[in-house]
Amino acid sequence: MYNSNSVNKPFFKPTKKLYITSLTLIITAFATAFFPRIISAAGAPKAINFLHFLLVPFAFLVAIIKTPTKDRKQIAISWELITACLLFLGIMIASALLNKAGVINVFLGLMILIEPFLLLLAIVCIPLTTASFKKLRAWLLGSALINLLVALIQKPLIDAGKLNVAQYTPQDAIQGVFYLSGAGGYVSCSVSIAVALYYFLNAKTVSIWMRVFWLLAAFYQMLISDSKQVLVVFVVAWVLLSFTKIHNFGKVLMYFIGIVIFLLSFYWAVQNLDIPGLDGFKLWFSRTDLYGPDGEAVNLKLAGIRLILSYYKSPLNWLLGLGPGHTVSRLGGWFFRDYWDLLAPLGATTHPVSMESWNVVNASWLALSSSMFMPLFSWAGIWGDLGFLGLGAYLYLGYILWSRLAQDDFSRLLILTMFVFGLIFTQMEEAGQTLTVAFLIGLQWQERQIARQARERSLHLNADANSSLEFT
Repeated sequence: MYNSNSVNKPFFKPTKKLYITSLTLIITAFATAFFPRIISAAGAPKAINFLHFLLVPFAFLVAIIKTPTKDRKQIAISWELITACLLFLGIMIASALLNKAGVINVFLGLMILIEPFLLLLAIVCIPLTTASFKKLRAWLLGSALINLLVALIQKPLIDAGKLNVAQYTPQDAIQGVFYLSGAGGYVSCSVSIAVALYYFLNAKTVSIWMRVFWLLAAFYQMLISDSKQVLVVFVVAWVLLSFTKIHNFGKVLMYFIGIVIFLLSFYWAVQNLDIPGLDGFKLWFSRTDLYGPDGEAVNLKLAGIRLILSYYKSPLNWLLGLGPGHTVSRLGGWFFRDYWDLLAPLGATTHPVSMESWNVVNASWLALSSSMFMPLFSWAGIWGDLGFLGLGAYLYLGYILWSRLAQDDFSRLLILTMFVFGLIFTQMEEAGQTLTVAFLIGLQWQERQIARQARERSLHLNADANSSLEFT
């Protein structure tokens, strides 16, 4: 219930010092996760890719400590998320102790997974005016537009041989600002589509043609970068979202009809139109033998899980896994491989599962052809590193996010896309993408808060006006 005494509290009138400090820190922290790849590719030290692991928690601490909000709902949500993060940390420490994982494993494993929750909390817990909200939104839109434009520019440069991308195919090298990273193409395309959808749904004062143009440009990036799985993920997330509305038959029917029309149209386009990028889907439609219970795709996808189970030594491994960074998570599967020269001196520890999983990948034509069937993926990594207790704690964080902060269809669609990405690859642990999703959900939350405050002020003004009339 609304507390009328909160209207005159600092929640609605933040001090200028707090507003500038918190907003600037949030923007800076986001930028250090969004742009370091391309800065590193331009010659900056690789360590720049770790800067956001320090700035995001710092921005969160400043925002949570200095916020003047008295809104009980915001405070309750913040404490619930903080408690869940601490629980997750406790399980990670227990897993590290059981499996003799390094301290740096714990820090990086924790930050990779809870960093988006910290950024979201920093955005949610500060009071924003309309002007500060617009500034925050402009930074996100501007960053996403730069990513899209860079990706579109990379296409002709790669075709002309102006960019040295020998380690990638020409399509995979179209990575926007996430240039020269393993999943950069998928991350860049996912960010472009997510922000284009946000712009299409929310920029109501902008011409519909401008909003559609941004969406089409993001779709074109998907085609030229051969990021087919991004489209699959968004469609699957859309289907899952429709299932959450089972209590509303009208919406379920609308979603179902839309999904059927889209899938039929897409299948027809793949089979009948000669559109660059769509021909790659034909393999998926024709090789049905890959997907049976004994199919190569299924066996390959589960290879990492079988390897993890083969190293269990006690019942505690079922609860706490093999240790943070010791299996097929982004930390164990990618970070240690790419940054071992930086992390080994800090006491990082590894496990044979990670290398053996890569051996399986390198020996499989299917894994090398499509990341859709990779045995290294986020949900297997979280379970493998931290066991069922860690997986349960992380799902609890997701439940809080879904039930407390994601109150609109777009926010929930984004959460579901991350859930599906986690079943395919380690994209659910890519900071550039996860922080963008957190940023978008935070903007949706703040926009609802600003609208609610405007309604409440209007009601109070009307009530005061009525009281004055009655007095006279």
